[in-house]
Amino acid sequence: MKLIVFSLKWYNQTKYIVEGSEVVIMAHAHIEQTELTRYIPPKGDYETFRDEEHYKDKLKEWGLSSAKEAKKEFWYKNRTYQRQVTIKGYETYGNGGGFATLVIEFQDGNVTCIHPAYLKEMQQSSFGKESMFTVENKDPATSLPVGEVTKETDPAKDTESPKKEAALKPAKVKEAKPKKEKVPKLELPADKVHFTATVKQFALTYNPFNEENDEVVILEQVQIVQESPLELGLAWCSHSKTLKKFELAHGDLLEFDGKVVAKKLAKGKDVEEEFVVDTAVLYKINNPSKITKK
Repeated sequence: MKLIVFSLKWYNQTKYIVEGSEVVIMAHAHIEQTELTRYIPPKGDYETFRDEEHYKDKLKEWGLSSAKEAKKEFWYKNRTYQRQVTIKGYETYGNGGGFATLVIEFQDGNVTCIHPAYLKEMQQSSFGKESMFTVENKDPATSLPVGEVTKETDPAKDTESPKKEAALKPAKVKEAKPKKEKVPKLELPADKVHFTATVKQFALTYNPFNEENDEVVILEQVQIVQESPLELGLAWCSHSKTLKKFELAHGDLLEFDGKVVAKKLAKGKDVEEEFVVDTAVLYKINNPSKITKK
């Protein structure tokens, strides 16, 4: 009886074939090939998830999972291989930390940073054929829409017609447009602070990651309580399960801790009038905690 052993490189499995017997496949943990993966380690300490509920909320925010049972493993793909990874945490960046980069861990313990939208794209079966993150140089001459035809013109006519039109048409006087008053930027605190606010309304905002409308709470008279109180005016936050437990209503006065970032509320898509916000809301409050309703 002859035993042949060989490995499947891409899927990290070992096949044992015994002559005269059936094939047995044994799966092993992924053996990472570091020469194929370009690791981008986090810059330092990164934020981790407080609990399962926080993990679910962040996955929904990034458009990676909206199911009741939060997805634990994701595919990290290349054109020649794929690996299963888990999300360990995230780094924030931008003005006030309004954007996030995920920190994912491979099965051998290596970690790297990746944009949420890129990881989401890797979950698609078509990934690798044409990625939205791949920039191609296209010839502008071939970029006309299908069916569009360029009109041939007579150079002699072209030189005459503009002169005639210019002579017939009176000169237009450009009216100066009124300058918009710039709203002064506030210096937002980077750490968690204490807030007081009043519930203004409930609204819907379009989330391009999951292509759905998310529920949000619009707050007014938002104030950061500190030695010199900072008035924000309007702000918004996700209507999470934690907030829903308080059964909020219009006019409720709230006190809570949280982080604030400069992130404008996007309009909802095809929503009823009662869920439309009639003014710009420029600030978002992340992860409100220690909530008190008065």
